[in-house]
Amino acid sequence: MQTLKRLSIVSDLFGLSKNFKDIRSVRLYFGSEIHPRPYSSTQATIIDDKTNETAVIQDDEPPKEAALIIGRQLDFFNPDLRLARQAWVENLDTVEERKLGLVDLHPSIFGAFPRTEIISDNVVWQNLYKHVNWNKMETRGERRGGGRKPWPQKGLGKARHGSIRSPLWIEGGKAHGPRGPKTHFYMLPFYKRVHGLCATLSVKLAQDDLKIVDTLDIPSEDPKFLEQLVEARKWGISVLFVDDSDIMPRNIALATDSIHHINLMPLYGLNVYSMLKHETLVLTLAAVNKLEEKLLFHLNRNDSMTPARRYQNAHV
Repeated sequence: MQTLKRLSIVSDLFGLSKNFKDIRSVRLYFGSEIHPRPYSSTQATIIDDKTNETAVIQDDEPPKEAALIIGRQLDFFNPDLRLARQAWVENLDTVEERKLGLVDLHPSIFGAFPRTEIISDNVVWQNLYKHVNWNKMETRGERRGGGRKPWPQKGLGKARHGSIRSPLWIEGGKAHGPRGPKTHFYMLPFYKRVHGLCATLSVKLAQDDLKIVDTLDIPSEDPKFLEQLVEARKWGISVLFVDDSDIMPRNIALATDSIHHINLMPLYGLNVYSMLKHETLVLTLAAVNKLEEKLLFHLNRNDSMTPARRYQNAHV
């Protein structure tokens, strides 16, 4: 239909009175096959062969190798409502950065709203749940001495006292002091932890502090190679590498052993505090797939109240 409209406009401009009702009449009038113009770059030339009724495309330059677009199935995703996030997949086998392709990231995980109050609740919870107060003060019965009455009950005009270890005395025992050890453990609500991970990952991606690599294999176990790689790519003073398994490649495990600001972590240990503590977060493609699978399951599960009630009485 678009071809018929264009030919009708051309006939009006050049004074042609021929009415084109269908594409067959156009072919009979012009005596050649009509082809829609194929997509081509500015450096391509189209040659019409009227004898064979075909169109030949000649490229002046050979096509260049483009980055691979990695196709991934995004579950629970409606492209009409939200756009998928994208990130480059980089390499670790050379110091120089090389783009291997683009990967789609689920907007519910890497494009969530940055809920700073939920991120703060996660950080406070992680700092408190492992904190134990060991302070312990002695009562009047645990203090040494104080068994004899300091002076008679009557006759001296003084206040009545039965022991010098009474809480009223300076060196007496404490009446209601701390009796540690006391734990500050409490369990943060389940979905606050889930949304805290999503919000932190989204903030990291928005600030360009989240990198995705194909694997964690590096060619050398020398720590200097890893330090040069981090410095050349400007990843900051602290980097956290995350893989889907706790069995890390040998070279990167030996290289990070003596570098205290570059750490390795399996995916099941990923948490909000560690992501904020390190300046750059590096995930493998396998870790991204498994991370999205786990978080999307909890965000869209139909028994959402079951994990929420698990620790409802765990607050101290």
